[in-house]
Amino acid sequence: MVGRKIQHPSSTNFHDDSHPAKRLKSYESTDGEDVLDNSGDEHLANVANRFRNEILDSGAQSDIGDSENAILQPTDLESTLPPMKTDEEAIQEYEAMRAAELDTHESVRDRLNHRRWIKGKSSIYVDAFNLALETVLEDEVHLFDEKELEVFKQWKLLEYEAQYLYVRLFLRKTSAWHRINSLKYFSDIADIPSAASNLQLARSVPESTASMQENPAELAPPEGTTLESSFTFADTSDQAITTLKEASSLLNLEELKNIAKEAKIQGKNKGELLKALQRTSKRQSGLVWVGLRRSDSEQITASEPSGNDNGEEEDISLEANRDSHFLKKIMASIGPCIRLSLPTLRLFERAHLVFYRSTEWTEKSLTTIILARVSRRNFPEYIVCRSANIFPSRNELLEFEAALRTQFRVDSILEFNGNKDSLELVLNILDEVYPRWKVLLVEEQRKEDRLYESGEGAYLRRFSPAWVYTRIIHKGTYVLGRFKMYAREHAVTKELLNQSLFHVARRGAWYTRKALLEEHYMYAIEPPSAITDVEQQKRYWKRISLRTCEEGLQDRDCHIIYHYDLQKRIKKLERQLKIPKREQHDFGHVLLTQPAEVTVEGIQLKKEYPLKLIRRSSGLGAKEKQRSTKTVWVDELENGAECSVEEMCLSWYRSQGLKGYHAEGGIIRTLFAYLFYDILFVYIPNVFQTAYQTCPLDLHTDAFFPSRASEINHRLIEIGNGAAERLVREVHAREGEKKTCIIGLNWDFALEDLLEIVSCFDGAALATICQVMAQEYQARGGGIPDLFLWDSVNKEVKFSEVKSENDRLSDTQRLWIHVLMGAGIRVELCNAVAREVRIIETE
Repeated sequence: MVGRKIQHPSSTNFHDDSHPAKRLKSYESTDGEDVLDNSGDEHLANVANRFRNEILDSGAQSDIGDSENAILQPTDLESTLPPMKTDEEAIQEYEAMRAAELDTHESVRDRLNHRRWIKGKSSIYVDAFNLALETVLEDEVHLFDEKELEVFKQWKLLEYEAQYLYVRLFLRKTSAWHRINSLKYFSDIADIPSAASNLQLARSVPESTASMQENPAELAPPEGTTLESSFTFADTSDQAITTLKEASSLLNLEELKNIAKEAKIQGKNKGELLKALQRTSKRQSGLVWVGLRRSDSEQITASEPSGNDNGEEEDISLEANRDSHFLKKIMASIGPCIRLSLPTLRLFERAHLVFYRSTEWTEKSLTTIILARVSRRNFPEYIVCRSANIFPSRNELLEFEAALRTQFRVDSILEFNGNKDSLELVLNILDEVYPRWKVLLVEEQRKEDRLYESGEGAYLRRFSPAWVYTRIIHKGTYVLGRFKMYAREHAVTKELLNQSLFHVARRGAWYTRKALLEEHYMYAIEPPSAITDVEQQKRYWKRISLRTCEEGLQDRDCHIIYHYDLQKRIKKLERQLKIPKREQHDFGHVLLTQPAEVTVEGIQLKKEYPLKLIRRSSGLGAKEKQRSTKTVWVDELENGAECSVEEMCLSWYRSQGLKGYHAEGGIIRTLFAYLFYDILFVYIPNVFQTAYQTCPLDLHTDAFFPSRASEINHRLIEIGNGAAERLVREVHAREGEKKTCIIGLNWDFALEDLLEIVSCFDGAALATICQVMAQEYQARGGGIPDLFLWDSVNKEVKFSEVKSENDRLSDTQRLWIHVLMGAGIRVELCNAVAREVRIIETE
């Protein structure tokens, strides 16, 4: 077999010109779990080392500096739906599938079921928005008071065009002003100004019988977010735009140049012109932060000089006149504007939070569920269960919202590491949240003991304020460490470990941190009273640290990814404590070796791009076109065509007699879907909200494993005993012909290849990989080595991580290498070296 070249299986798509892109990053999930990109882990570890000024040995793993990511991620509900086109072309395609005539009395659900839309009368956006509202009001109306229900009633009375305008603005920058004459919705709205006026009309609401509540770290809701005696769906610019800064930001470049010419200011671009215009007033801070009311400006403009001899007051009056002049001139230029009113906006956001079970949604979130409904796809069979008890009461929903706002404040401070004052603010928040957290822990434990029967508690707890408070307290331990308050950090970390209801995925990190504190700091803070010798005090606390590591390894909720660090610390502590060899732990079955390194030589292509002339203020200049960061190579062993570095190395492996895929985790996710198909779709309350899901809602959370612990552990034993091939055959026979939409399962992989692969896997090794995926499906989706290889003759599998020049392993890649090698699977680092470099000129 060695030396004989084997043809690529057709299912590898090796000869396809469209090569899959590498999965480089994964971001924070929508449920608040921190999933960092490849570069972020190292950066945060550096931050921790730089600011803690403490001992961080090789066994410590940092999870303390993670921050919110600016990129919007799919909601839990959206991530369960199948991938599909959600661009404008796809939406128009589905809206075109309608009946010749539309019954104006047809309901949203009827239109969805029969795929009937007509431009100017109905829209997928409005139907998706209304579907969310109707579902929430049918099942969870108890979460809203009289004022809020009146707003929903008034919404239903709005004409279609007004609803369409609101929904499209809802999906845009909702806090921004929009010029009405610049809105381009003519195909759906015949009279945009009229629709805008309808939204800006004041409407009255009844008094609410609900009482105001105070929440930890937040005495009252943010200003301007509560409903008063009357409301509007949108604000009007005549009353709300009162500052030069707000008004000038709405100007386009040409309009801004005309204003700048009159104001005698200069700038190279729009940003500089805006700054210069705002600097023309010496009272800029007063205008921007105090706020100059439009009515005040008009009164000042209309008034005559009073003849006051006070030069300072006259100067202020002249400045106000000038600002008022430009404000009026800008408003006349831009025309009427519209901005969604904050109280009603927050109310609709709350309704969407309840519907999507998430705090984030996008245009894709709003339409994907409907596109999935009208598509011709096959979905798994499962029991749909949308419970009305996600939020038991309105007060708990409001507290959950307030907790999210508090969490955002904490994350915003820690994202930039914070100064001493801001970190003290985090400590104050910790002090306010902690007592309430303790109360909620008792309540939740009582529910777990008496109320929950089918494992639904693990998912429902994600919508408890205590879930958010637990994360805030976890972040607070980082600040305690920054201030060297190790005794309190140790106590709080111990409290976090004493509960097993919230954020169980972090338990490994908590054990690791607690053991480090006990090993290095606690002897000086809490020395045992009966021991006076410092060395003996250290030994005392090191024994406690050793016991903590042992408890971590025995904890069934401590994820396997933390076992290696805990085992390494145990071995170190046993050496320091001089424990007899016969009493030491033996981790020989999981001792890691370094991945083998191989070198593959090839021909690299470097493309030279022509210089592009660009116009600068100083004249013409040259700029090189942006180059791709991916290297291009020649596939010498196939047809000599251009290929990626991974494909070039895969060809080399194939020449050595191996079969393989450049899958980057695709094989692992496909095998997991095959092997855990029935467990993925077993009945768990609340995790199947629609009939169009490819996975349960909790798969991407740490609630997935504990909710199905018995079934998963039984399946892992089956896989370890060699049942993988049977499981794959059964699922393929049942679902293969229908090509059922299942998360992670790629039907393009040939069944023969998959059966060969599972036969080459050691059963225990495959079970270990599946356990990691079941514990942290989303977090472990990235970092899997590039190439999956197998030897059907010797019944072996191996993974290969391809690295070209200047590439380095990320933390997530190192973690997967540890997992794979700990399971006894061979991993290689394949270094691609250019034997020859060819320069190619491109247009």
